[in-house]
Amino acid sequence: MFPQVRMRRLRSGKIRDMVRETELSANDLIYPMFVDETIDSTVEVSSMPGVQRLPLDKVVDDAKDAADLGIPALILFGIPEHKDETGTSSYGEEDIVQQAVRAIKEDLGKDMVVMTDVCMCEYTSHGHCGIVNFETEEVLNDPTLDILGKIAVSHAKAGADIVAPSGMMDGMISAMRTALDEENFKNIPIMSYAAKYSSAFYGPFRDAADSGFQFGDRSAYQMDPANSDEAIREVELDILEGADMVMVKPALPYLDIIYRIKHEFKMPTAAYNVSGEYSMLKAAAEKGWLDENKVMYESLMSIKRAGADMILTYFAKDLARMLK
Repeated sequence: MFPQVRMRRLRSGKIRDMVRETELSANDLIYPMFVDETIDSTVEVSSMPGVQRLPLDKVVDDAKDAADLGIPALILFGIPEHKDETGTSSYGEEDIVQQAVRAIKEDLGKDMVVMTDVCMCEYTSHGHCGIVNFETEEVLNDPTLDILGKIAVSHAKAGADIVAPSGMMDGMISAMRTALDEENFKNIPIMSYAAKYSSAFYGPFRDAADSGFQFGDRSAYQMDPANSDEAIREVELDILEGADMVMVKPALPYLDIIYRIKHEFKMPTAAYNVSGEYSMLKAAAEKGWLDENKVMYESLMSIKRAGADMILTYFAKDLARMLK
């Protein structure tokens, strides 16, 4: 009881640092990159200040910048020149992500862990994450699984260290694990977007990745923001199917989900600090309403404190510079 107990005794100088419970470092970060087959110079994403679409010949330089800042991993998203109803530009040997993976691994080797997003939305003409029945406007689960397996194998052949499926198709982890194992990629880990919510915070990403949908929405395959027990079931199923790491997306509105999943499963757990979370802080900082570095650090610290081992964030390079 006060005055014998004074909590402020531990809140100043070096003592404050010594008793800090949670540490945030560049080693916790995964840097998202957009590589665009349709451009020959860097293009700024208007709704995401500081984020660019990169032509193929710029991705290695950007990856080197991240490595020099101590960031250990990146995740690649591709924008193809050709889109069609079944996303055939997603799994070819010379498609854009496959070329980017080879270029980065040839230059940086083991100095950078290269992850790839495995989904169809960037490659389909309709913008949905799977095969579509146009009569009913339904995204078909089971026919999509074979294509996800092909994408994962093509990324592994190109040299990807980790594949990360994001389409929220039932059975996607099992399908990809089987496809990878059959092609002798038994040691390629899968990071599953296991608890991916149907969120309004994805808007700016769809500008960056050119992945807006032409009809309907994605609520039929992404999770209801009202549900938390469902997230536990989703994660458990993905683990049973062979996921090596799991992810919660978005991060800040779902800190409770990150906490529950980490404590329930004790699995390597990632959280995606998504485009809307990034853009709203950037916009407030540009207005002078918030201190950008301080709110960036506090936001990412909250994600780590909730239980995330890894954070995918567009702030990755900014935070790494600040920490240096």
